[in-house]
Amino acid sequence: MFNKIKRILIGPPLKNEAIQGEKYGVLWGLPILASDAISSVAYAIEEILLALIPVLAFASYHYMLLICGMILSLLVILVFSYSQTIEKYPNGGGAFVVASDNLGRTAGVTAGAALAVDYILTVAVSVSSGVEQLTSAFTVLKPYTVLICVGLVLLLMLGNLRGLRESSRIFGMPTYAFILGIIIMIFAGFMKIKSGYVPDAPSIKATGTVSMFLILRAFSNGCSALTGVEAVSNAVPNFKEPSVKNAKRVLFLLGIFVLITFSGVATLVSMYHIVPGNSAVIIQLAEKIFGRNFAFYYVTVTTFIILIIASNTAYAGFPLLMSVMAKSEYVPRRLGMRGDRLSYSNGIVTLSVVAIALIVIFKARVKSLIGLYAIGVFISFTLSQTGMFKKWHKEKGKSWKAKAAINGIGAIATLAVVVIISFTKFSEGAWAVIIVLPIAVWLMLQIKKHYEAVADQLRINEEDIGTDEIRGNYNNIRVIVPIESVNRSSVQALRYAQSISKNVVAFNVSIDEEGAAKVKKKYDMLNISIPLVVQYSPYRQIVEPLLKFIDSEEYNYKKGEIITVILPQFIVTKSWHQILHNRTRVFVEKQLLKYKHIVVATMPYQLTR
Repeated sequence: MFNKIKRILIGPPLKNEAIQGEKYGVLWGLPILASDAISSVAYAIEEILLALIPVLAFASYHYMLLICGMILSLLVILVFSYSQTIEKYPNGGGAFVVASDNLGRTAGVTAGAALAVDYILTVAVSVSSGVEQLTSAFTVLKPYTVLICVGLVLLLMLGNLRGLRESSRIFGMPTYAFILGIIIMIFAGFMKIKSGYVPDAPSIKATGTVSMFLILRAFSNGCSALTGVEAVSNAVPNFKEPSVKNAKRVLFLLGIFVLITFSGVATLVSMYHIVPGNSAVIIQLAEKIFGRNFAFYYVTVTTFIILIIASNTAYAGFPLLMSVMAKSEYVPRRLGMRGDRLSYSNGIVTLSVVAIALIVIFKARVKSLIGLYAIGVFISFTLSQTGMFKKWHKEKGKSWKAKAAINGIGAIATLAVVVIISFTKFSEGAWAVIIVLPIAVWLMLQIKKHYEAVADQLRINEEDIGTDEIRGNYNNIRVIVPIESVNRSSVQALRYAQSISKNVVAFNVSIDEEGAAKVKKKYDMLNISIPLVVQYSPYRQIVEPLLKFIDSEEYNYKKGEIITVILPQFIVTKSWHQILHNRTRVFVEKQLLKYKHIVVATMPYQLTR
């Protein structure tokens, strides 16, 4: 039943050879990887004004434009910086690989962890912001905000589980629809002003004067517009050949579209005197330009969709980042495994679950989530640019000084943003990221330490290679078959034990004399040569009596011998049947596996109904 539903939702499994057909070119790569940055026009400008308007009133628009200019300048620096990263590191991994290669293990893990945190927040913030835009136009939906957000994350998860090609088609067209809508709105907005339209002046009063802290706070709010720029460098392996050229084209197109839409909307917001309120800024702007007509609802709906789809940048970047880190053994290896549709399905599911948890905890409030946002990605920006600067300086190849200058400027600029965000948003939630990030780095290093310890202990030494040692002696295998009762399952296990060894013992643990007598009586009826040992357990323990028996004089166990314990198990026909049985075998197996001299095997018996 589960497999049928799975096939309907995500489609049939794909062969490994189909991976080339799953990769995307520029046309579909752009909307998948650029949607996060492009969608920032829907909320970044609003976040800037929310910091400025209550203090500066009309003067806010002047400073807002200056701040937007600074943000777009930083965008240009990042685009050129990451184009160099793509060229030098075509296997993906972005900041994690760059920092690991040039700055060391800790720096690399820090960059990877910071980026992972930001990807998770991208999903939570984008979906919450998108639903906020929707409920601004359709207020009847406000009470269901959290529920809608959770449902949308689940839809995003399913869409991405279907594979790269299908997800790019599903999420690609709405991105282009949004870009078209915004460009038309920008053109219509300027034409309306040119034709003589004079916007109404809102009744707002200044309550203070401009200060450096205020400007920096507004700037840090607007820097959320730059999240998603790094996604292209992480996803280079997902592009069709020539992957490097296609990735660089997408990165530059991303920069161009963000420059046009962000600067255009910021200018119109200033000209139309839009004030953040009950409705989102971009929705208010669309209403003033178009009125309540088709164009207004088109912008509203496409804005809602693009903010949801912006999360898809995280779905494109996070699983791939986790797969790269899994190969380096900093996260669980299962995150590096491809699923049925050749996507990194475990990473997709992990991203969805954590994002849903954040949405529920913060009740889908954008203002609460935005305080956590952006700091992680700018830490990864800084480490990536610093790593690239060091690389150019070390290699000193052709035009290395110019290349180093680009990355050096990028490193200084993004480090300044990290400091600004940490300072201005510390009380708004940035403190949580600053605390969580070192914990995440420590956990990743512990995972690496564990994998290294396992590899060291499993490594084959010279003394393990001798043929005699590997062949071993199978004539003296000692087997114990624990039986809870005498039935077909236990009899089958005993028969198998006899086929592999002449030294077999049946073992039963009883908690009362009556139960022991029943087992002995039924066992005697089998009329087999395998001896039965019954142990009384007054404290209802199972494993301890077995271990005591092994060490007893009765069993005559010699140190160094390997004992095989065969556990009978019956297999139920329906999954829900499992809750009807105590599953003692699972507990016993878990306990016995702690001992080096005990081999645990399971003898299944399939039930038919």
